[in-house]
Amino acid sequence: MEGVSENHRARSVGIGRAHAKAILLGEHAVVYGTPALALPIPQLTATASAGWSTHTSDAQGDLSFTMTGSASRAVITRASDGLRQLTTAFKARMGVVGTPHLDVILDGAIPPGRGLGSSAANSRAIVLALADLFGRELSDEVAFDLVQTAENMTHGRASGVDAMTVGAAAPLLFQAGQARELSIGCDGLFIIADSGTGGSTKEAVELLRAGFQRTAGAEERFLGRASQLIEEATQALAEGEPKELGARLTDYHGLLRDAGLSTDRIDAMVEAALTAGSLGAKITGGGLGGCVLAMTQPEQAREVARRLHEAGAVQTWVVPLRRLAHAL
Repeated sequence: MEGVSENHRARSVGIGRAHAKAILLGEHAVVYGTPALALPIPQLTATASAGWSTHTSDAQGDLSFTMTGSASRAVITRASDGLRQLTTAFKARMGVVGTPHLDVILDGAIPPGRGLGSSAANSRAIVLALADLFGRELSDEVAFDLVQTAENMTHGRASGVDAMTVGAAAPLLFQAGQARELSIGCDGLFIIADSGTGGSTKEAVELLRAGFQRTAGAEERFLGRASQLIEEATQALAEGEPKELGARLTDYHGLLRDAGLSTDRIDAMVEAALTAGSLGAKITGGGLGGCVLAMTQPEQAREVARRLHEAGAVQTWVVPLRRLAHAL
C-alpha cells in the first residue's frame, strides 16, 4: 500500500490531541496486577501537528521535530528520539511506505516528570496527528498499542493506565490492560498541585522492588493493603460517599510514603491540603517528586489551593468530579 496517495497528499496537515491524567489510587500496585483508578485532566492538553516538509533530507533523516513551551533540552532530546521510534512503529503498523520528509510540531502544556502522563499524551497526540495526515482510520486498540509501545520505551515496564487514560472521557478503573468507566455517585473537585520537582518513575519502581526483595513479605503486605484501599475507594465513589473516598486517598498516600516514595515537600503539601479542609490528599504518580492530588468540596477549594501554594506548590489545576448519568 502506498503511504502517500494523491488524495492523502491533499491533506497538508494532520492534527492530534490528548490530555493529562492523574492516578487516584493504584500507583505501583497496578504494575503487579491490582486495579488502578485514573482521572482524565482535560484542562491540560497536548496538541500535535504533522505535515509535509520542503526538506528532502538532512542529518536527522526523514523527520523534523519541534517542541514548543518551556521543556528543557534534555526533555526535547528524549522526546525527539522517542518520536522517531514512534513514527517508525506507526508506519509499520499502518502500512505506510515511501513518504517524504515530515515536520512534526508538539505543543504540550503538560509538565513532564509530574505523574500527569505527559509522555503518553504527547505520544497519543502524535499518533493521532499522523493518522489524520495519512488518512488512516485508527482504532482505539491500535492507538493504545502504539502509545503503550512508546511508554515501555520511556518508562520500562508500563502498566498501560497512562496510555488508556490520556484518551478517556471519564474516570476509569484499569486492570491488566482493560478499562471501564467508574461508577460515580457524587460530585466534587480534585485539586492537582505541582510540587515543582520532577519525579522518576523508573527510579521509584526500582526503589520499591528493592524494598520488596530486602524484606520478606513486604510485597504481599503492600499489594494487599493497596488492593483493600482501591476496593473501598471504588465502592465509596459509586455509593456517593466523598468523605470515605477522601480517607482512602490519604491512606494510600501513607502507603506510598512508608515505601519511601514521597518527599518532604510532597508530605508538607498533603498536610497543608488536609489542614485546609480537604477530604483527602495524596501524592499522585510514580513518586519521588511530582504532584499532590487533593479532593475537596467546592466551598473549600480556594483555601486548599492557597495553602498548597504556601506549602510549595508552583501551580494548581482544578478538575471537577461529576456524577455520571450513565454510571455502570
